[in-house]
Amino acid sequence: MVGASDSQIDGWANAQNVSIVPVAVREVLRLIGMQSSLWLSGSLFGVKSLGPGSKRAALATLRAFGDSMADSSGMLVLVDHQSYLFYAIDGADLNELDPPVWAISEGGFAEQGWPSVTDWLDAIAPDVARTRERLAFQREQGWWIDPAWSPHIELD
Repeated sequence: MVGASDSQIDGWANAQNVSIVPVAVREVLRLIGMQSSLWLSGSLFGVKSLGPGSKRAALATLRAFGDSMADSSGMLVLVDHQSYLFYAIDGADLNELDPPVWAISEGGFAEQGWPSVTDWLDAIAPDVARTRERLAFQREQGWWIDPAWSPHIELD
């Protein structure tokens, strides 16, 4: 895991036309904002991979079935999972220290999924024990290439 600097975080937000980054979001990005390792594997997340294209896709998804956010044009997109599922903060909530996180899905819903960034982070935390078992199994089966996340897992 590699964290992002405040200037990188500010640049990431500015690319989404957002000037305020909630304290809780900034703290998450300071920890895993450059390289998130097991966190959100398979999704676009962080200051290097998530940009204005993800926000445009999230806005298009929202508007396709009725925009229920108070300020979607001001939202801050946190995650883009293969351009069909997004996690974002409503622009109207950006002044909160630990704002709610919304789930926006191409499947036809946009709802406040978690009451805070802290709760969202807890919910998406990787299951390290299960991941360790998976890596051990892969090695037992003779996989010749370890997954990119394997250096972050210690096997006994």
